[in-house]
Amino acid sequence: MLIDAHSHWLPDEIITNSHFFHKGWGDIEGQLKMMDDSGIGAAILSYPTTDAHLKLGSISQVAHIYNDNVGKILKHYGNRFIGAAVLPVDNSIDMVGEVKRATEELGFRAISLASSYNGIYLDDRMFLPIYKFSEEKNIPIFVHSQIVNPIGYERVKDPLLTPVIEYVFDSTISIGKLLMSDIFRQYPKVKFIFAHFGGAICYLKGRFDSTYQMLRGMNFVKDLQGAPSDYFKNIYVDTSGDTIKANFLLALELMGPKRILWGSDWPAKQDIASGIKAVKDLDISQDDQQNILGGNLEKMFVLK
Repeated sequence: MLIDAHSHWLPDEIITNSHFFHKGWGDIEGQLKMMDDSGIGAAILSYPTTDAHLKLGSISQVAHIYNDNVGKILKHYGNRFIGAAVLPVDNSIDMVGEVKRATEELGFRAISLASSYNGIYLDDRMFLPIYKFSEEKNIPIFVHSQIVNPIGYERVKDPLLTPVIEYVFDSTISIGKLLMSDIFRQYPKVKFIFAHFGGAICYLKGRFDSTYQMLRGMNFVKDLQGAPSDYFKNIYVDTSGDTIKANFLLALELMGPKRILWGSDWPAKQDIASGIKAVKDLDISQDDQQNILGGNLEKMFVLK
């Protein structure tokens, strides 16, 4: 079954209180038509990160609005969607409570996090109970790049450079900080899925390993008990509508076909056919292609 690892839907209350997003981001019927036309059996719904909390008053408010509305979609459309719940990261005491509510009462099967929150990255201690819960309950965590004040935004505010460069490196730094804080080692069963091929992490594999080896020889960096790439190859990445062969090849080299998930990035990107074709054009086995296009997610969520 073809499964989309990266798609978005937003309720009207979030759209109308955000910049950039428009009514098309709240058209679930349009998304279902696209899925049917493209042969997509199911899709993950995750949060693209917005600035709606600035008008609505808090991320907690956004989390409850989003989760309640996506919960209605999950109830109405059965097995067509898998929901990734937003967490009230501005109220760490409530985070586990909200993920329990979302998974036990609303039908969510995953968690949706941003790569950072106002400069606080996912290595912060407040996320540790979430990682513990994720391991115990086998709840995957989908990580989307932060679009509000990503790394570098305080120095460069540009409508092209911010999404092209700063979003990518916010995700890259997020992965790096999870590495250096030992979270990948301490929570090895957490299924982290990073959008957009994990930022630049696949490109930086060699530099990470060689620089770590050099600095470790000088006792200048902590002992990670393994090369950085040993940890990176254990995360998952999604393709986010990408069609560039070189990006696929870098991800295949680092992670292999069982850790890559095809994603459309709908509705931000709408050329679904080209994204699927990019996978089918890879010089890998048909089984590996099918795993990227949905088999890996079928196993992750035990779908039938």
